[in-house]
Amino acid sequence: MRLVVDISLYPLDQEYIPLIKDFIERLNGYSQLTTSTSATSTIVAGEMDELMAILNSEMQITYDQVGQAVFVCKFLNGNDMRDVH
Repeated sequence: MRLVVDISLYPLDQEYIPLIKDFIERLNGYSQLTTSTSATSTIVAGEMDELMAILNSEMQITYDQVGQAVFVCKFLNGNDMRDVH
């Protein structure tokens, strides 16, 4: 099943912008994912099992980097990012 995730990251660190950019760049590095970034969130689409495994790994990396961070996510089963609009 395809999954679309709208995700926002709020690192609890004064130097939050580099941490957000790093997270987005890491997601963009997965050829099996489709990503689109706006001013407030990134939309990621892919096969559900694969996407969830990637998010699990990348969120753990972020927590290891910053300690405390908030991820706000919306999940939608669907074929592509147009499904969230």
